[in-house]
Amino acid sequence: MFKRRDRRPIWKIALDFVYPKGGWTRAFHYVKHRLNRLPGSPERIARGMAAGVFTAFTPFYGLHFIIAALLARLMQGNILAALLGTFAGNPLTYVPIGAVAMKSGYFLLGFGTGGVEEDVHRSLGGKFVDAGTSLVGNIRALYLGRPADWHGLSVFYNEVFFPYLVGGIIPGLAAAVASYYVAVPIIRAYQKRRAKKIMAKIEARRKTARRVPDTGPGNGPAARGE
Repeated sequence: MFKRRDRRPIWKIALDFVYPKGGWTRAFHYVKHRLNRLPGSPERIARGMAAGVFTAFTPFYGLHFIIAALLARLMQGNILAALLGTFAGNPLTYVPIGAVAMKSGYFLLGFGTGGVEEDVHRSLGGKFVDAGTSLVGNIRALYLGRPADWHGLSVFYNEVFFPYLVGGIIPGLAAAVASYYVAVPIIRAYQKRRAKKIMAKIEARRKTARRVPDTGPGNGPAARGE
């Protein structure tokens, strides 16, 4: 009943994810509009959005919605605002967010300075490939009774995932705090403006109702003997 009539091919779904229909500007305005129309106090909505923005700086791709909702619950923020806030991480921002998080993690963990053993023979993309290959190979080994090889996953965890996780905390917190203090006055102003518009419409309907004469039975000119 709620399924699309025209099923999109996989390439179209992937293209819409990278570049949504109408462009990223339209998507940004949609998210902003939805945030402004959420029920609740500006502070509660902003806390939820901050939780979502912070989650975008974590390497838990595919779990951002769940993590953002849990953080919003702990912070007593709006959960839907948290889900919308995760859109701070999108195909346009994943690369800069990842670069900042990774460099911060390398610095904090002493990466390349003897603090962490660095596998210089593989690029970042190669480490992703090695991790995926190791994961698939270990699943097969589980059923075939072969010894598992965790080297690819170990390198990925030590040199990609963990530095990303550690390095994303500081910039994630900074972005979350900034988004909170920017969002509160904007949402408050929008809610006040929207409330004034609603009151103006109610008042206009009242004035219209007072101007319309009552023509019900017994109140017309003929009934009054005119």
